[in-house]
Amino acid sequence: MSVLRRKPKNFTVRVSTMDAELEFSMDWKARGHQLFELVCRTIGLRETWYFGLQYVDSKGYTAWLKPEKKVQEQSIPNVSPVPFNFQAKFIPEEVSEELIQEITQHLFFLQVKQQILNQEIYCSPEASVLLASYAVQAKYGDYDKDIHLQGFLSEDNLLPQRVIEQFNMSLEMWEEKITAWYENHRGLMRDEAEMEYLKIAQDLEMYGINYFDIKNEKGTDLLLGVDAMGLNVYEKDNRLSPKISFPWSEIRHVSFRDKKFTLKPIDKKSPDFCFISPKQKMNKLILDLSVGNHLLFMQRRRADSMQIQQMKTQAKEEKAKRQIERDKLLRERQLREQAQMEKEELREQLMLFQDQSRMAQDALVRAEEDAELLAEKAQIAEEEALLLAQKAAQTEQEIQRIKVQAIKSEEEKRVYEGKAHEADLMVANYAAESEKKAQEAEELKQQLLQARQAEKLAKDKLIQLSRNPYGDVQLTPFPNHTLSPIEQDPSGAGEMSVDLTMDSDVEKLSLEIERERVEYLKRSKHLQVQLIELRTEIDVLKVDDRQTDWDRIHMDMSNKGETKYSTLSKITSGSTKTRVTFFEDL
Repeated sequence: MSVLRRKPKNFTVRVSTMDAELEFSMDWKARGHQLFELVCRTIGLRETWYFGLQYVDSKGYTAWLKPEKKVQEQSIPNVSPVPFNFQAKFIPEEVSEELIQEITQHLFFLQVKQQILNQEIYCSPEASVLLASYAVQAKYGDYDKDIHLQGFLSEDNLLPQRVIEQFNMSLEMWEEKITAWYENHRGLMRDEAEMEYLKIAQDLEMYGINYFDIKNEKGTDLLLGVDAMGLNVYEKDNRLSPKISFPWSEIRHVSFRDKKFTLKPIDKKSPDFCFISPKQKMNKLILDLSVGNHLLFMQRRRADSMQIQQMKTQAKEEKAKRQIERDKLLRERQLREQAQMEKEELREQLMLFQDQSRMAQDALVRAEEDAELLAEKAQIAEEEALLLAQKAAQTEQEIQRIKVQAIKSEEEKRVYEGKAHEADLMVANYAAESEKKAQEAEELKQQLLQARQAEKLAKDKLIQLSRNPYGDVQLTPFPNHTLSPIEQDPSGAGEMSVDLTMDSDVEKLSLEIERERVEYLKRSKHLQVQLIELRTEIDVLKVDDRQTDWDRIHMDMSNKGETKYSTLSKITSGSTKTRVTFFEDL
C-alpha cells in the first residue's frame, strides 16, 4: 500500500515584491491566505490589510488572489514557478497618519515611485523634479559636493520620460535642477525622505485610483475611479478631474447582476446609482475593491483596535530609538566636522608658524652678518685711532727735539718756528682726527650692541615658536566612538451583493472628511509655493507642441486654482439624488 500511495504534490510560486523576489514551495491544497501570510512573515510586514497578491490569470485578466479559496482553483497560469506580484491593493487617505511600519512605508514608496515613472500616475514636471529630489535623498543620504560630483545621477531613473521629452533640457540640466532641491533636504533620513515623497504624491490627481471603463444607461463611455474615499466618475479622456463623486459615507449597498452594477445610497429618497461595465469579471473586481476600501474607510474613523495600538506603540518606541541613533550620528558628524575645521585651522597656523620661523631665521642671519661687519669696522677704527695716537706722540717728540736744538741764526730760528707751527697744526689735525675716529668706534660699538640685542630677540622668538607652535588654540578631544480586509467570495457567478452600512452616524463622518480636507489644504500651501517656484524656473524651456492632453488639463486646473481636494469638495457639494441624475444625463 505504501508503494502505491501518492506523494503530496507541491507547486512552486515566485512572489515579486517591490524590492525582492521570493520563491516558495506550496502544498497543492494551499489556500490564498496561507501563501499571503507566508510572504508577510518573510518580509516582516504586519500592516497586511493594505496588500494583496496580484497575478494574470489563465485568460489574461489581472486578478487578486482570494484568501479563502485554494490557489490552484483560481485560474492561475500553468507555469512553474507561478508568478505573483505582492502589491498594495488599498491606499491610505493620509500616509503620514495611517502608515505605521517603516517596511509598509518603504513598499508604498517604491510602488508609487514606479507608477509615476511608468506614467500610470500623472505627475507635472515641477512635481516630478521635487519628488526626484526626495528619492535621491532617500537613496544617497545628505548631499556632499566632494562625493556627489556632476553625473552621479546618470544611472538613476528619476523622471517620467514624458517630462524629459517636453523640455529643451539636457540630462545634465535636469540633474542640476534635481540636485539644487536635493541640497535642501539635508538631515532627512531615508524613512523621512520617503514619507515626504508620499505626502507630495498623495496630492496627485491619479494617486491611489483604480480606473474601469463603464457606461451609463444612455450608453455614454465613461470611467469609474475607485479609491480610498469613494467612487468617482470621469469623462473618457480626462482622468484628472472627476465629474461627480460618491463618498463611501453615502453608500450603503453595492451589487451587480451580470454587467450591471448598482449602488444604493444612504439617502433612501435618492435613486440607485447604476452603470454598465463591459465584462462581468470587471464587476467582481469593482465589488472587491469597493468592499475593501469601504471597510478601511470606516475603520479609520473608529478607535484603534488593540492590535493597532500595540503596533503604534512599538513603532513609536522604534522611532524613538532610531532618533537617538540619529542624534548620536549627528553629534559624531558635527564633532568630525569640528575636528576637520580645527585641523584646517591648525594647518593654517602651522603654515603661518613656518613662515614666521623662516622670517625669524632670515632676520637672525642678517643680524649675525651685520654684527660681524660692525665688529670688523670697530676693530679697524680702533686700529686707526691707535695709529694716529702713535703718530701724534712721535710728532710731539719731534717738536721737543726741535725745541731743544739751539739755532743760532734768526733765519734758522724763524725757519724752525715755521716748522714748529706747521707741526703744531699737524698735531692738532691728528688729535682731531683721532677724536673723530674714537667717536666712530664708539658709534660702531653701540651699533654692534644693538645688533647683538636684535640677534638675541630673534633667537628668543625662534625658541618661543619652537616651544608653542599652535598658539592659543584649544583642541576639543574627539570622542572614542565605534563607529484583510475580510474578503468573501459569495457563490453565484452572475450576481453578487454586499451591504456596506457599518455605522449609523454617517453625517458625522461626512463632516469629518470635509474638515480633514480643509486642514490638509492649509498644510499644503507651502508645497504649492515650492511647485510654482520650480515651474517658473523651467517653463521657459518648455516645448509647447510636445504637451499631452493631460498636461493641458492639469495646466488649466492649475490656472483656475483647482486641486484634487477642491475638485472633490465641489463635485460632492450637491445632494446624492442630484449627482445620480447628473450621471445619468452625461
